[in-house]
Amino acid sequence: MMKGIIKKFINGIKKQPPGRLITLGFAAVILLGTLILLLPVSIKDGAAVSPVDALFTSTSAVCVTGLIVVDTADHFTPFGQGVVAALIQIGGLGVTSVGVGFMLAIRKRVSMKTRMMVSEALNINSYRGMVRLVKAVLLMTLCFEGAGAILSFFVFVQDYPPLRAAGISIFHSIATFNNAGFDVLGGLQNLIPYRDNILLNLVTCILIIFGGLGFLVIRDVLSNKKFKKLTLHSKIVITTTIALLITGTLLLKATEDITWLGAFFHSVSARTAGFSTYPVGEFTNAGLFVLCILMFVGASPGSTGGGIKTTTFFVLIQEVRSMFNKRQIGAFRRGIARNTVASASIIALLSMAVVCVGTFLLCVLDPEFTFIQVLFEVVSAFGTVGLSTGITPDLSVAGKLVIILIMFIGRLGAVTLLSIWIDHPEPRAYYTEETVSIG
Repeated sequence: MMKGIIKKFINGIKKQPPGRLITLGFAAVILLGTLILLLPVSIKDGAAVSPVDALFTSTSAVCVTGLIVVDTADHFTPFGQGVVAALIQIGGLGVTSVGVGFMLAIRKRVSMKTRMMVSEALNINSYRGMVRLVKAVLLMTLCFEGAGAILSFFVFVQDYPPLRAAGISIFHSIATFNNAGFDVLGGLQNLIPYRDNILLNLVTCILIIFGGLGFLVIRDVLSNKKFKKLTLHSKIVITTTIALLITGTLLLKATEDITWLGAFFHSVSARTAGFSTYPVGEFTNAGLFVLCILMFVGASPGSTGGGIKTTTFFVLIQEVRSMFNKRQIGAFRRGIARNTVASASIIALLSMAVVCVGTFLLCVLDPEFTFIQVLFEVVSAFGTVGLSTGITPDLSVAGKLVIILIMFIGRLGAVTLLSIWIDHPEPRAYYTEETVSIG
């Protein structure tokens, strides 16, 4: 009897569309992570971690965000910190990519349904070469994180015993490349003690940038050494990333009393990483607003970061530009399809709706915080960034649950979550079109 029920349940799961399976996979990993983080072996003696705090930490790790309600180093044992690092790795690579990697390790055949899920998770239109792509993703991740851990070790070993420094370096490298702003330095200090350390700042920035470019772009750059030979997608991602980094650095330097290195670091970190070398809570409203814009745009498709993505932002800019110069929407001597423009508009609209609703709910649930603090927290959660003005630990239980939901939506995407509930067939009849005045 029990076997029959389990078999029916498994068959029902298998019949679900890829988007729904990915969502269920992320939810399952979050719940499993919550349960493990609540075990006595995960929590330090004398520390208290409530179920909501464990759920928040697990969600923040799997959604590669970095917002925390309890300090990771002060509340979790080395085992618990290892669990957080594992959740970050699974969340950054994606449940499907990790699953395929495990199947390849045990020499099991990868089904077409699994290939479809990987394609959906990485925003790729073709199912061909999925296994090779996953292998490349895992290899690139290992190389970047390995190099980052080695370079970071030379910095941390100056302040910690070698074994402890090695653990911090590995954790930092995993969190950085996966654009998750977790740290295990303790005291909720993040990287503030290392604001003037050029090596750690540059290593962190490089890992964040490459993690946010997307695996397809990295592979394209490695295959084609010249910029003109890159795909349109890669050209858009690289140029938009550079433009946002430069603009963000200049604006932050103009609005905040920080060094050029600090301005550049926060411009990079706001692109969904969440590390800070200066107390963000002390930034001016202008500086916080600049960070909000950078966090909302986020990283690139197929990367470890969140936000509406650089390509979406670029397409929207090109759409506005085409309205003024009366030319086809495109870039680098290539046109951009109208359905791509429509998708970009929908993503931006739904994302703004999530941020607006989340901000309203948090204003109602936690009225003691200022509007800019609440807006910053919500945008950070949606963009899976992890930067905060310091209000996260003081949120009410209901406020924490709102942020948990926003982090989950931000990681999977509002369009993906909406599509798993709406599954209408293509209509066979269409109404007669009529013009409507706009603007």
